Amino acid sequence: MHSEKDAEWDAFRNGAVAMSVAYTTSSFPPSLNEDADIKAHAEVLASGNLGLVNPGGTVCRYVDFCPGNIPAMHRTQSLDFGILLEGTIEMLLDSGVVRTLRRGDIAVQRATMHAWRNPSKTEWARMVFVLQDCQPLTVGDGVLEEDIASVSGDVPPSHRETKLA
Repeated sequence: MHSEKDAEWDAFRNGAVAMSVAYTTSSFPPSLNEDADIKAHAEVLASGNLGLVNPGGTVCRYVDFCPGNIPAMHRTQSLDFGILLEGTIEMLLDSGVVRTLRRGDIAVQRATMHAWRNPSKTEWARMVFVLQDCQPLTVGDGVLEEDIASVSGDVPPSHRETKLA
């Protein structure tokens, strides 16, 4: 256990989405010796610069979606596991594909352009996401970088230098 502190929530997109960071790591694999991971987590949060992804590490966060939220299409440069805890969520892909997730379902996002929509008219939906930084994704001669333009007014960029592996 790293903390008994209550979760701190931040509202985004005019209250349509709320997020709480449960934990971060800043290296992989993380060092647990002498509480190095706990100290690094505290530094990341204190910096005020945490984007959706923590370059070189991981982010575990809760995300609540209000009923009927307007989805925000975005891409993170990360490998993400999204687990639906409560409610129903639609995962929208830029290809037009829509997948419905129900409690307990897991979505694996691999630097995919996507959005999340809560189709309920009355109930909030809650997901937990674990985002792991990844090597830059190349397609042809191009690099698919983080694209959070639709949420950029609320969420800071992930502060990375793009380098090909």
